[in-house]
Amino acid sequence: MYWTLELASKLEDAPWPATKEELIDYALRSGAPMEVIENLQEMEDEGDTYESIEEIWPDYPSKEDFFFNEDEY
Repeated sequence: MYWTLELASKLEDAPWPATKEELIDYALRSGAPMEVIENLQEMEDEGDTYESIEEIWPDYPSKEDFFFNEDEY
């Protein structure tokens, strides 16, 4: 399983919180690349509900990661 920013961004608008099966269903319905669906299928399923993409891919950049001081420009 591997995630890239492009792949993970396909789940950004998913209906959070969601289970693994709900995320797979969303990915299929939204036309996400097959790699996204394969990554979701490879996740261990313990019946957990995921609150956000960060729970699936902890390295997913948040809006704060892109924050810059507008006064400097």
